[in-house]
Amino acid sequence: MIDRREFLKTTAVAASAVAVASSTTVLAGETAIFSAKISDGMPPEMPAGIVYTEQQQGQWQGKAGTHAPKVTVADGKVTVVTEHPMTEPHFIVRHTVVLADGKVLGGKTFSHTDKAISSFDLPAGYKGKICATSFCNLHDLWVTEFTV
Repeated sequence: MIDRREFLKTTAVAASAVAVASSTTVLAGETAIFSAKISDGMPPEMPAGIVYTEQQQGQWQGKAGTHAPKVTVADGKVTVVTEHPMTEPHFIVRHTVVLADGKVLGGKTFSHTDKAISSFDLPAGYKGKICATSFCNLHDLWVTEFTV
């Protein structure tokens, strides 16, 4: 039988794709990656217990600082950093960046000896929402949504 860590490592990309695809919503001609509470101005909610964000930390309360991906956009590139210690028993396994239409812009897999930093080229002239994911082998999938 496969253990929890191996299972989670092998399903990180699938979980990212499912989270994005299953919660994509089109609202009045505007594409939103995750359905939001439009009327009260609250940030979008992710599926509880599956996807974690800075605003929705669930069972991993207090872990956002070292697990939620930090994103910068400059010179046509998206750079993702997860400020997480990288040790053999506990590390960031993967970053994935997904555009609002569900297209995967790119992904990078890490080992415990790497730094959790990745960079991807934006399509020329792209404007819209993007999700960056950070997958920890112990603390699951974290998402940061941002707009370019």
